[in-house]
Amino acid sequence: MRPVVCMITDRRRFGRHGEDVLIHRAALAARAGVHLIQLREHDVADGALLTLVARAVDAVRGTRTRIVVNDRLDVAVAAGAHGVHLRGDSAPGRRVRSSAPPGFLIGRSVHSPDEIARVSDEDGLDYLLFGTVFPTASKPGRPAAGIAGLTEAVDAAGRLPVLAIGGITLDTAGQLAGSGCAGFAAIGQFADVPDEQLAATVAAALGAWENPVT
Repeated sequence: MRPVVCMITDRRRFGRHGEDVLIHRAALAARAGVHLIQLREHDVADGALLTLVARAVDAVRGTRTRIVVNDRLDVAVAAGAHGVHLRGDSAPGRRVRSSAPPGFLIGRSVHSPDEIARVSDEDGLDYLLFGTVFPTASKPGRPAAGIAGLTEAVDAAGRLPVLAIGGITLDTAGQLAGSGCAGFAAIGQFADVPDEQLAATVAAALGAWENPVT
């Protein structure tokens, strides 16, 4: 089975015109086959965030890519996004589900099997995002769970799909498939390549998964 691929955004990587570049990259990622785009722009003011999310939704229209908004159910619903991604300390999934429209996608970040045990029984969650799997500069000093930790997280989650995050590169993606996780998410892996290389990068990541490192 092919993995779920999630691109997490960070407009600050793109300089002065970061929001415009983010939207352009979202459109490219959708055409390249990315399944989820998580808008993690927590420092954007409400009105500007609403506009940004609506633009992202328009950018992927006509593709299978779904836009999820970090932690802001109100903005996600108002902008017509496809879902919301909750932090580990956000409201319970069942509470969010009760306020969400039908078919809304709800995910949550988790960092340990114990945390997974507390949330995996919540009604309403569609997936978990587990990390940090490999060392990464975006989370300096945070211990990496490794493949063993990821496998333990997948086991703890039961039937709830788990996406891996943290240090996912073309070199490490091939190590993930054997853990039983459903896919992976990344920021730099997709943000730090030129536009013309984004589709090839997505394809290479999928290829690495399908030809796992043993």
